[in-house]
Amino acid sequence: MAPRILYVVTEDWYFLSHRLPMARAARDAGYEVHVAARVKDGRAGIEAEGFVLHALDWSRGSLSLGDSLSAIRALRQLFASLKPDIIHNIAVKPAVLGSAASLGLKSVVVNSLTGVGSLFIGEAQVSGLTRRAVRFALGRLLQRDTSWTVVQNPDDRAFVLELGLTPEHIVLIRGSGVDTEHLAPLPEPPAPVTAAYVGRMLADKGVPTLIDAVKRLRDRGVEMRLLLAGDCDTENPGSLTPEQLREFVGALGIQWLGHVSDIREVWRQAHFAVLASRREGLPKSLLEAAACGRAMVATDAPGCREVAIEGKTALTVPVDDVEALADAMARLTEDAALRQTFGKAARSLVEAEFSADAIGRQIVALYNRLIGR
Repeated sequence: MAPRILYVVTEDWYFLSHRLPMARAARDAGYEVHVAARVKDGRAGIEAEGFVLHALDWSRGSLSLGDSLSAIRALRQLFASLKPDIIHNIAVKPAVLGSAASLGLKSVVVNSLTGVGSLFIGEAQVSGLTRRAVRFALGRLLQRDTSWTVVQNPDDRAFVLELGLTPEHIVLIRGSGVDTEHLAPLPEPPAPVTAAYVGRMLADKGVPTLIDAVKRLRDRGVEMRLLLAGDCDTENPGSLTPEQLREFVGALGIQWLGHVSDIREVWRQAHFAVLASRREGLPKSLLEAAACGRAMVATDAPGCREVAIEGKTALTVPVDDVEALADAMARLTEDAALRQTFGKAARSLVEAEFSADAIGRQIVALYNRLIGR
């Protein structure tokens, strides 16, 4: 009988956009793959992969005790009936609630902490008591002998070590992998020089800082344009509203594309990528840009610095530094040769270290080791 793995994620769209290569690797290695998530419109995409989808009724943005207990009960029932060999919880909320629901069961538990999230970096409208409670719960639940924690960068490894985990139960696997055949190097588009940000329209992702930088470039007379690709997030208190974005689009000539189903269409239009985030696990948007041969401007922040390497693939700037961000964007706008140099190095980096095949081998090796396969 094939070993059974259950991925627990908050949203079906997140699984499809960020975790699909990992799950495909498990399937191709002979695992029976199940996915538990809140279902919006991703059912067809998940089931087309041959995965079994289990709908969860929970809210990604809610941290209330009642909602949390209800989610734990539902997960406990699912775990007990499905009896997965491996439960793989992805992100902080599934790690806490999924780990609590698995207490006393025989399943091996893997928790992927994909960055520490807004709960720990200031945008979540929760009390300090709630933050401390979540931190305490993480520390206790992740320390079990049957639990392993996967992190995507050294900064997050340091974070979980502070929670009391032993190094033997922490595994560094950088991301979920990028399809380097689907995302191939693209030629630069014609002028004007265009930067692109891909992601949710969040303050933690640095969108307001990026807009301020564009305003300064406009005041300086720098000829460049900015594309914003991604949706607002009504469940995140740090999200910009559509009305705010439309105002910026009108005042600054920024183009807001909303959700883009084929990300190659963004990089066909853009000369370089920009990300002003405060913290990441490992930014998929930069990995995709790098795979398409694009240079980058990014903050020198956890996660970002794994792919945006100063002077090699990118120009990096301090977090929340509008002037430095504007200067770096202006430099890449004006230096085509530097863009080409960074873009080629970025593509080589992704091929060597972040391809779906390479990351898939690492995650399957972990699964096999944990169940003695």
